[in-house]
Amino acid sequence: MKIVKKILLVVLILIGIVVLTVGGYAIYLEATYDRISDFLPLEVEQNPTDQLQKDQTYSIITYNLGFGAYSPDFTFFMDEGKMLSGEKTKGKYGKARSKSEVETNTTGSIDVLKQVNPDFIFLQEVDRNSTRSHHANQKNLITSAFDSYGFSFISNFHSEFLMYPLNDPHGRVDSGMMSLSRYQVSSSLRRSLPISTHWLNKLFDLDRCIHILRLKIEEKELVLINVHLSAYDKGGVYRKQQINLLNTILEDEQEKGNYVIVGGDFNHDIADSASAFKTNQQQPDWLSFLSNSDLPNGYQFATTKEVPTCRGADVVYEKDKTYTVVVDGFIVSDNIEVIESKNIQTDFAYSDHNPAFLEFRFR
Repeated sequence: MKIVKKILLVVLILIGIVVLTVGGYAIYLEATYDRISDFLPLEVEQNPTDQLQKDQTYSIITYNLGFGAYSPDFTFFMDEGKMLSGEKTKGKYGKARSKSEVETNTTGSIDVLKQVNPDFIFLQEVDRNSTRSHHANQKNLITSAFDSYGFSFISNFHSEFLMYPLNDPHGRVDSGMMSLSRYQVSSSLRRSLPISTHWLNKLFDLDRCIHILRLKIEEKELVLINVHLSAYDKGGVYRKQQINLLNTILEDEQEKGNYVIVGGDFNHDIADSASAFKTNQQQPDWLSFLSNSDLPNGYQFATTKEVPTCRGADVVYEKDKTYTVVVDGFIVSDNIEVIESKNIQTDFAYSDHNPAFLEFRFR
């Protein structure tokens, strides 16, 4: 009987230690969590002096770098899917496999951007000092490569050490978006997007936001908006709220007569591309849809679906087998003339995304 009591006591002590550890960790995460303020002005570092001219043609590119982790054979633990056979699939890794791989993928992405040579660059999932990217500083690599551009870094994922998944923890994250411009920016503003306020969800999701840049063009402004909307939002509740906020901003700018371009990772099918590309996989559950009917009057998507911009990360990438779709691209106001819109085929060599490109002029 004494032995049984001792065993029970040890078990109870172990359970108590686990409960205290988990509870203490949850309290630690909650205590260190803080959303960034809405309507936050941001500095434009090394802001150029060149001004926009109404009779010129300009170009912009958007590229989600996936924190430099996503080589073609990289899979991510949060991504799940199904093969056409019904077999379930799930990604493996919680962080990049090495710092050198992150740096190789980042420099590869930079080379793609340099070949295009755009006037404006929107980037998403750029890490500065994160466990998941082995503390590689992607921001510094980018600013060194584009030293003639003004830029802002917009934090949207800042967390203390995240223990999930237990076999490959995501760790501490310091990540965000970047907006780069060859022309003088008169205003740079971070707007917070609606996200879940549930204590667990808010700790493990991004501090979603958009970045609004204003550039003077005669008596008006070119308003550029860098976006990275929610993906893992069951029921799409917060994605709808995010779109509603974006639409309110678009309507306000339309009333002012400004030129507007929204670019980035919408995490929605924005090109009616859900079934456009050959695959051995089923359409993933996370995929939602946006079309021109979801936008205010006077705005439309500038997208194409000859080339996909996003691949599933539940399996390694294999062309015509892995599920792909178009979630990256642009929205333009009707006073913007689209000269060319295209997605750039990299075969997902450096990221789980391909870049989207837009050439435009002012009407």
